Amino acid sequence: MATTSQAFLFFTIAISFSLTFLPSPSSSSRTFTTETTVLDVSSSLLQAQKILTFNPEMLQTSLLQDEEEQKLHTTPSSSSSSSSSFFVHLHPRESLINAQHGEYKNLVLTRLQRDSARVNSLFTKLELALNQVNKSDLHPTQTEVQLEDLSTPVSSGISQGSGEYFTRIGVGQPPQPFYMVLDTGSDVNWLQCQPCSDCYQQSDPIFNPVRSSSYGPLTCEAQQCQALDVSACRNGKCLYQVSYGDGSFTVGEYVTETVSFGNSGSVNRVAMGCGHDNEGLFVGAAGLLGLGGGSLSLTSQIKASSFSYCLVDRDSSKSSTLEFNSASPGDSVNAALLRNSKVDTFYYVGLTGISVGGRTVSLPPSSFALDQSGRGGIIVDCGTAVTRLQTQAYNAVRDEFVRQTRNLRSTSGFALFDTCYDFSSLKSVTVPTVSFQFSGGKSWALPAKNYLIPVDSAGTFCFAFAPSSQSLSIIGNVQQQGTRVSFDLANSYSAA
Repeated sequence: MATTSQAFLFFTIAISFSLTFLPSPSSSSRTFTTETTVLDVSSSLLQAQKILTFNPEMLQTSLLQDEEEQKLHTTPSSSSSSSSSFFVHLHPRESLINAQHGEYKNLVLTRLQRDSARVNSLFTKLELALNQVNKSDLHPTQTEVQLEDLSTPVSSGISQGSGEYFTRIGVGQPPQPFYMVLDTGSDVNWLQCQPCSDCYQQSDPIFNPVRSSSYGPLTCEAQQCQALDVSACRNGKCLYQVSYGDGSFTVGEYVTETVSFGNSGSVNRVAMGCGHDNEGLFVGAAGLLGLGGGSLSLTSQIKASSFSYCLVDRDSSKSSTLEFNSASPGDSVNAALLRNSKVDTFYYVGLTGISVGGRTVSLPPSSFALDQSGRGGIIVDCGTAVTRLQTQAYNAVRDEFVRQTRNLRSTSGFALFDTCYDFSSLKSVTVPTVSFQFSGGKSWALPAKNYLIPVDSAGTFCFAFAPSSQSLSIIGNVQQQGTRVSFDLANSYSAA
């Protein structure tokens, strides 16, 4: 078993919610009081309708307001020191990409399809690491770049998905602004670059290295190049290739560039991929920011002592923030942050249990434990939408929720959800509170809208958890919405 870590994950409920700290039950004879939360059905359905008609061009006004806010609270700086504090704004995918689904049900189905591909890819990434698969065992992805340019084959079974939250950063000197996918489940940063042999459609003009005085190709001998899972050499310059399980991939030069965080500062010589051939499901964003625990992630390269984000509802057109090296909130729930020695990308947390309506669900102690082999455990991931629980744990949590909601009108399942309700005749409904429990008796109580979500515009709401056939569990972004999630990176991790 992993030992207790000195690093912590902090959860802070933002704005209109407050945390409830629940002591662990001292005996089975204690008085049981059901804890409930009110779900605003009308508000959720109204927001679902609004996101279908939202015009992404309206976001430009919001961006101008964001820039003015940054000017008032920050002064420009340029530093690679971990003591520097940076922040940028985050936007839900649908506020940038209007896919014109027509019906909210179709939008949800599309999201869940992306989510399933994402989860499968994380499982594949972990399995490759646990089984110690060598690069020579992986199969190459066919691209327009000549195969001889890539000295090492690449796996086509690893996918980080197409992203649910975007942030805006500047790349180059002078900075060129771009929307980038936010991803705590990957490490390599990259963006589309001119000249393009094949590039997908993005919201911003494609990055032009010629216009940047800080653009610097990496040599094949560079440490950053050697740290890539897949690297190659052409004319003395480092090439990278990242391939995804959904068929998407990016290929190009591995370089260093200046990255700017709005008006809060910039960092020089950040290694990233300059992709000339990028194909797949990344529509909208210019590329991806890897915030994982590996050496090539943005957080590692800028030597961040911590980072945090607050995710707004995915049906909202509002923005939130991604912050680096900001002070930890004082009213947080702390969870031990663990490291799996088999794979350094994922952020595991020390979850001890789950309660429904104030009643702790009976689960084996091993349900969320990270074992010596590197299997099991639970990670926090902003790229996965729906929380996945190991099947036995999911069944127990779901059954307890169903038991406490017998008074509610149930309906048939939807896609990966097997527990749904018909709230079409209700404006609001009282439901049992679902809470994550951590060591020390602390609990993170979720707002009702973070586990009962609309799947159509008619009033069908589903219990937004799903079973995992794998031993790994994942806390997804639906459950994280409205919460400031902070990662303490300065202290040491424990290893499985």
